[in-house]
Amino acid sequence: MIALRVVLDGVSAPVVTGVALHALDLTRSLIATAPRGCVVRGFTPSLPDSDYDVIAERLPGLDRLDKSALDRRQLAAAWQHGFSRLPGTGPVHAPSLLAPLYRHDRLENPDEQTIVTIHDTAAWSHPEVLTSRGVAWHRAMVRRAHKYADAVVVPTHAVANELDDILSFGDRIRVIPGAVGEAFHVPADADDIASRLTLPNDYIALAGVLDTRSGLPTILDALELPGGPELPLVVMTDSGSAAALADAIGDDERRRERVRVRAGLTAEERAVVLGRATVAIAPLLADSFVTAALEAMSLGTPLVHTDQAALRETIGDSGMLVAVDSIAHLPDALAHALTRLVDDADARRELGVVGQDRARAFTWRDAAEKTWQLHADL
Repeated sequence: MIALRVVLDGVSAPVVTGVALHALDLTRSLIATAPRGCVVRGFTPSLPDSDYDVIAERLPGLDRLDKSALDRRQLAAAWQHGFSRLPGTGPVHAPSLLAPLYRHDRLENPDEQTIVTIHDTAAWSHPEVLTSRGVAWHRAMVRRAHKYADAVVVPTHAVANELDDILSFGDRIRVIPGAVGEAFHVPADADDIASRLTLPNDYIALAGVLDTRSGLPTILDALELPGGPELPLVVMTDSGSAAALADAIGDDERRRERVRVRAGLTAEERAVVLGRATVAIAPLLADSFVTAALEAMSLGTPLVHTDQAALRETIGDSGMLVAVDSIAHLPDALAHALTRLVDDADARRELGVVGQDRARAFTWRDAAEKTWQLHADL
């Protein structure tokens, strides 16, 4: 019996987002697609006992859940310096950079293999979205992955190229896209949720959770241009979004009235916000937000996006592309695209249909099968 040991980080939180949500959806599908003679085991930092029960409930079919004696902060520090390993034997899969990376001989011990996932290069391209300690940790773990990981999973070829510009991983990089999460769907009580969130009848939504890579100041500049769409902008935030929101809005009372902030939303609530939007905007300034774009498209919401490489790769011809030769021209181009879509119901319907078709091409089952195959190839 071969046990694939998956590092689970943050998956017991009341509202799971980002990388932790990726880990949950991938692990569910790894369990569902496990080849004969293989099982999936979890490994988690030390947590309250009630959190272990939450993980077991969210991941039925997990063969076993091993628990570290170290909490998340301690484990991250230990693994940054090469201390502490996982119990048991078998390949290790980390859906993030939180992974035990150390020197090992895979030729002598074929089952001793470690694969990590690098979702973006923000520690280099957008260090402002992380704390100084976070930047140092991410850079250190990428260097450890370069030394010791048997393979590195990235979500797009664009991220692979960015990573290769930092450190050459050669043929160890494997592109395995993610998909829309299982929990992301419009529930039966969508009308009640929309009422509770006081959503306008017509609005533009920023796909994904706000941070400085979202390009909110540029979006607001576009909406304020003459001829821009006269619609409010709904922005979804979490506890870490305050700085990005303050930078974008500041003391501008007009902007405060234009932006409708909805904080701490569940996946179902986010689906209601995106599904009812007249138009959605993909984050403007980063290549790592492809899941946010897929979420909007999966609901048939027409999407406006920039020519960032990862977005082009993921969206294809299924959104309205805003291509500009300089960031200074982006507000004008964005305003034109938004106005065109808001004023053209037929164009919105057409983009909604092709967007849904495109989003269906990305599934967690496919990601899990490719992950199992990667471990088998090693």
